[in-house]
Amino acid sequence: MKSDLLSRRDLDFLLFEWLRVDELTQRARFVEHSRETFADVLDLFEQLATRYFAPHNKKSDACEPSFDGTSVTVIGEVKEALDAVARAGVLGMTMDYELGGAQLPVTVGQAGTAWLSAANVSTAGYLMLTAGNANLLATFGAPDQIDAYVRPMLAGRFSGTMCLSETQAGSSLADITTRAEPRPDGSYRLFGSKMWISGGDHELTDNIVHLVLAKIPGGPPGTKGISLFIVPKFLVGPDGSLGERNDVVLAGLNHKMGFRGITNTVLNFGEGGFRPGGEPGAVGYLVGEPHRGLTYMFHMMNEARLGVGMGAVALGYTGYLKSLEYARQRPQGRPVTAKDASTGQVPIIDHPDVKRMLLAQKAYVEGALALLLYCARLVDVQHSPTSDEERDSAASLLDILTPVAKSWPSQWCLVANDLAIQVHGGYGYTREYDVEQHYRDNRLNPIHEGTHGIQSLDLLGRKVVQRGGANLAALGAAIAATVSSATAIGGDPAQLAAQLDTSWQRLVEVTAAMFSSGDIEAALANSVIYLEAFGHHVIAWMWLEQLLAAHGKAGDFYDGKRQAARFFFGYELPKTAPQLDLLARLDRTTLEMHTGWF
Repeated sequence: MKSDLLSRRDLDFLLFEWLRVDELTQRARFVEHSRETFADVLDLFEQLATRYFAPHNKKSDACEPSFDGTSVTVIGEVKEALDAVARAGVLGMTMDYELGGAQLPVTVGQAGTAWLSAANVSTAGYLMLTAGNANLLATFGAPDQIDAYVRPMLAGRFSGTMCLSETQAGSSLADITTRAEPRPDGSYRLFGSKMWISGGDHELTDNIVHLVLAKIPGGPPGTKGISLFIVPKFLVGPDGSLGERNDVVLAGLNHKMGFRGITNTVLNFGEGGFRPGGEPGAVGYLVGEPHRGLTYMFHMMNEARLGVGMGAVALGYTGYLKSLEYARQRPQGRPVTAKDASTGQVPIIDHPDVKRMLLAQKAYVEGALALLLYCARLVDVQHSPTSDEERDSAASLLDILTPVAKSWPSQWCLVANDLAIQVHGGYGYTREYDVEQHYRDNRLNPIHEGTHGIQSLDLLGRKVVQRGGANLAALGAAIAATVSSATAIGGDPAQLAAQLDTSWQRLVEVTAAMFSSGDIEAALANSVIYLEAFGHHVIAWMWLEQLLAAHGKAGDFYDGKRQAARFFFGYELPKTAPQLDLLARLDRTTLEMHTGWF
């Protein structure tokens, strides 16, 4: 029976026919694995998603966590699901053997965890945060910190969070006020408050490892003075045993329109709820060097951005599959050419506008899934490069694609969810059907881990111009290679390749003109438009890549790929032309709008 969470056939196509992840086993890091290993992992994740995550998705949405002023209550099925993942030993599956990981490719790991997000994105959120926290500490933490915190997280005994935002600062991290005062024993005492902390308090694990951004008094101003600290909910003894309760206190829960099954918290540090050792302040331990906290945190933030993108894909994909099945089963109306009202009704999938909505969903979610898996393979190449040149090229591509991989799926897979509701008609916005919840859940992803505006400034203001435009050049070279391969085939692939090449060259020209104008304010004013146009070109490239992988292969699956590619190039890529025109003329409409005119 086909799953309505994700398409295993599509995953197999993307992983094995297109990205050829089985070839990664020729690299030293992955040599102990095989295609069979990878397939078994995907089977395992589908089983976990189906048995432990999907059944309580609607329940965790309806029965969100509650706080009685002392403790948080979360429905029991959430812990059952997390424990099942811990028993399966897959939480740290992509991490090093010596840490207890399995050194699986991140590409396979991302494909696996996508099943969990499609089934229940809230419960999966606890795992994403814990894995990102463990990866950061494994990279920058001291050996004793790895032993005390990373190993228990990978075993499922501890969970992890990231604590960045504050009420008065929001995304402007230069303005955080949480402070960390040094103590003679090398530890620190933290004082301050953090907002929007997912997974910030619960009793699902024995301990919670908070990674907290704070400033050491006397440090440089702004972001250059930010340091990173481990602040556990319970102190951990030298032998790994849990000690005193740390002064990390839950001030309250935030109640969201989606992702309602994961606690989202306001946390107070050092406000006197608990006083470890009788001293004021929450006990914290510095990660790495002072004042380099934001650099370290970007390791987790970038991983989380790719995780948010994949979560958005998963929600869009399951919504697409459910609306597709509904459209096959729902009889309504007759073809416009049918004149006899006594003839039987046809399934709504036969109606052209429903086909349009389904094709759009297919183009968005399958294109976005390809992008996230491509980015994951770049991570694998960085972990196991065959040359310095290959490693540097992968790093450049990942740098410039990360803001796109976060933002494009969270915008357009949300549109897919909107279309899934529309396909269902009046049933679509009722709670009896899943698609309304998928929309609410996915609506948070355009904000999670940096809004479109933040990602667009990162793309246009930083990633495009970094190293003299090396990132943009690397992406251009990759697109050119795909265009060349498609051109050599001829036919449809060649025609679409010519369309992409012409449009991409226009984007590159506009990019250069925006910066050569010298009016940086005007260039960046419409950065979100740039991000959207840029992302559409990237997804068009992903579809051309899939078209090449499907070339010469017969059957409904491959014909569906070819038609979705035609749809994206015919309906979506042309939308970028007026966007590029607006960018080229350095439109100042938004800049010149006076606040008093609103």
